[in-house]
Amino acid sequence: MGMSGTVIVSADSTAGYVANIEAANQHLVIDESDLEQGEKNGPDPFDYIMSSLGACTVVTLHMYAKRKNWPLERAEVRMQHQVVNVEDPELPNVKEKRMQITKELILTGDLSPEQRERLEYISGRCPVQRVLESGVVVKTVLADSPAA
Repeated sequence: MGMSGTVIVSADSTAGYVANIEAANQHLVIDESDLEQGEKNGPDPFDYIMSSLGACTVVTLHMYAKRKNWPLERAEVRMQHQVVNVEDPELPNVKEKRMQITKELILTGDLSPEQRERLEYISGRCPVQRVLESGVVVKTVLADSPAA
Protein backbone atom coordinates (compact mmCIF):
# COMPACT_ATOMS: atom_id res chain seq x y z
CA MET A 1 0.00 0.00 0.00
CA GLY A 2 1.65 3.22 -1.16
CA MET A 3 1.47 6.66 0.29
CA SER A 4 -1.44 8.75 -0.88
CA GLY A 5 -1.82 12.51 -1.06
CA THR A 6 -1.60 14.87 1.86
CA VAL A 7 -4.76 15.63 3.83
CA ILE A 8 -4.92 19.01 5.58
CA VAL A 9 -7.38 19.60 8.42
CA SER A 10 -7.71 23.01 10.06
CA ALA A 11 -9.99 24.75 12.54
CA ASP A 12 -10.13 28.38 13.60
CA SER A 13 -10.98 29.44 17.13
CA THR A 14 -14.04 31.30 15.81
CA ALA A 15 -15.48 28.20 14.09
CA GLY A 16 -16.77 26.40 17.19
CA TYR A 17 -16.15 22.70 16.76
CA VAL A 18 -16.07 22.69 12.97
CA ALA A 19 -12.96 21.63 11.06
CA ASN A 20 -12.19 22.04 7.37
CA ILE A 21 -10.62 19.24 5.36
CA GLU A 22 -8.72 19.53 2.10
CA ALA A 23 -8.22 16.12 0.47
CA ALA A 24 -7.82 15.13 -3.19
CA ASN A 25 -8.68 18.69 -4.28
CA GLN A 26 -11.99 18.45 -2.39
CA HIS A 27 -13.27 20.49 0.54
CA LEU A 28 -15.04 18.58 3.31
CA VAL A 29 -16.31 19.58 6.75
CA ILE A 30 -16.26 17.79 10.09
CA ASP A 31 -18.65 19.07 12.73
CA GLU A 32 -18.41 17.95 16.34
CA SER A 33 -20.95 20.49 17.55
CA ASP A 34 -23.55 19.26 19.96
CA LEU A 35 -26.88 18.91 18.15
CA GLU A 36 -28.55 20.92 20.94
CA GLN A 37 -26.55 23.96 19.82
CA GLY A 38 -28.11 23.98 16.39
CA GLU A 39 -27.84 22.33 13.03
CA LYS A 40 -24.67 20.39 12.27
CA ASN A 41 -22.67 21.44 9.22
CA GLY A 42 -21.29 18.00 8.45
CA PRO A 43 -20.46 14.50 9.64
CA ASP A 44 -18.43 13.94 12.80
CA PRO A 45 -15.00 12.24 12.71
CA PHE A 46 -16.43 8.78 13.44
CA ASP A 47 -18.85 9.16 10.51
CA TYR A 48 -15.79 9.64 8.30
CA ILE A 49 -14.09 6.54 9.72
CA MET A 50 -17.20 4.49 8.98
CA SER A 51 -17.56 6.13 5.54
CA SER A 52 -13.98 5.15 4.67
CA LEU A 53 -14.57 1.60 5.87
CA GLY A 54 -17.87 1.35 3.98
CA ALA A 55 -16.47 2.76 0.74
CA CYS A 56 -13.48 0.42 0.86
CA THR A 57 -15.80 -2.52 1.60
CA VAL A 58 -18.21 -1.99 -1.30
CA VAL A 59 -15.42 -1.28 -3.80
CA THR A 60 -13.54 -4.40 -2.66
CA LEU A 61 -16.71 -6.48 -3.06
CA HIS A 62 -17.34 -5.19 -6.59
CA MET A 63 -13.71 -5.77 -7.60
CA TYR A 64 -13.84 -9.34 -6.31
CA ALA A 65 -17.24 -10.10 -7.89
CA LYS A 66 -16.12 -8.66 -11.23
CA ARG A 67 -12.94 -10.76 -11.19
CA LYS A 68 -15.05 -13.89 -10.45
CA ASN A 69 -17.73 -12.83 -12.97
CA TRP A 70 -20.40 -13.02 -10.24
CA PRO A 71 -23.73 -11.16 -10.67
CA LEU A 72 -23.28 -8.64 -7.83
CA GLU A 73 -25.46 -5.69 -8.85
CA ARG A 74 -25.24 -3.59 -5.71
CA ALA A 75 -23.34 -3.75 -2.44
CA GLU A 76 -24.47 -1.62 0.48
CA VAL A 77 -23.01 -1.42 3.98
CA ARG A 78 -24.89 0.05 6.93
CA MET A 79 -22.73 0.73 9.94
CA GLN A 80 -23.06 1.77 13.55
CA HIS A 81 -20.41 2.17 16.19
CA GLN A 82 -20.46 1.75 19.94
CA VAL A 83 -18.02 1.44 22.80
CA VAL A 84 -17.77 -2.08 24.19
CA ASN A 85 -15.82 -3.72 27.00
CA VAL A 86 -13.21 -6.19 25.79
CA GLU A 87 -12.04 -8.75 28.32
CA ASP A 88 -8.66 -10.43 28.11
CA PRO A 89 -8.91 -14.04 29.39
CA GLU A 90 -5.37 -13.75 30.77
CA LEU A 91 -6.30 -10.61 32.76
CA PRO A 92 -9.75 -11.42 34.20
CA ASN A 93 -10.07 -8.19 36.21
CA VAL A 94 -9.13 -5.85 33.37
CA LYS A 95 -11.77 -4.50 31.04
CA GLU A 96 -10.59 -2.45 28.09
CA LYS A 97 -12.98 -0.13 26.28
CA ARG A 98 -12.79 -0.33 22.48
CA MET A 99 -14.86 0.96 19.61
CA GLN A 100 -16.85 -1.71 17.82
CA ILE A 101 -18.19 -1.07 14.34
CA THR A 102 -21.03 -3.31 13.22
CA LYS A 103 -21.31 -3.70 9.44
CA GLU A 104 -24.55 -4.92 7.91
CA LEU A 105 -24.04 -6.07 4.30
CA ILE A 106 -26.87 -5.81 1.80
CA LEU A 107 -25.95 -7.66 -1.39
CA THR A 108 -28.19 -7.40 -4.44
CA GLY A 109 -27.90 -9.76 -7.40
CA ASP A 110 -28.61 -13.36 -8.34
CA LEU A 111 -25.96 -14.74 -5.99
CA SER A 112 -25.81 -18.29 -4.63
CA PRO A 113 -25.64 -18.79 -0.85
CA GLU A 114 -21.98 -19.80 -1.29
CA GLN A 115 -21.21 -16.61 -3.24
CA ARG A 116 -22.96 -14.49 -0.60
CA GLU A 117 -20.97 -16.21 2.16
CA ARG A 118 -17.70 -15.68 0.29
CA LEU A 119 -18.51 -12.01 -0.29
CA GLU A 120 -19.20 -11.62 3.44
CA TYR A 121 -15.72 -12.99 4.12
CA ILE A 122 -14.13 -10.79 1.43
CA SER A 123 -15.82 -7.71 2.95
CA GLY A 124 -13.54 -8.12 5.95
CA ARG A 125 -10.44 -8.18 3.76
CA CYS A 126 -10.67 -4.62 2.47
CA PRO A 127 -7.50 -2.59 3.17
CA VAL A 128 -9.18 -0.04 5.47
CA GLN A 129 -10.67 -2.76 7.69
CA ARG A 130 -7.32 -4.54 7.86
CA VAL A 131 -5.62 -1.31 8.98
CA LEU A 132 -8.31 -0.56 11.56
CA GLU A 133 -8.16 -4.08 12.99
CA SER A 134 -4.36 -4.16 13.14
CA GLY A 135 -4.13 -0.78 14.82
CA VAL A 136 -2.57 2.41 13.58
CA VAL A 137 0.64 4.10 14.65
CA VAL A 138 0.14 7.87 14.70
CA LYS A 139 3.37 9.87 14.76
CA THR A 140 2.96 13.56 15.64
CA VAL A 141 5.64 16.12 14.84
CA LEU A 142 5.46 19.79 15.72
CA ALA A 143 6.01 22.09 12.75
CA ASP A 144 7.94 25.30 13.05
CA SER A 145 5.74 28.27 13.99
CA PRO A 146 4.48 30.17 10.94
CA ALA A 147 5.94 33.62 10.42
CA ALA A 148 3.86 36.38 11.93
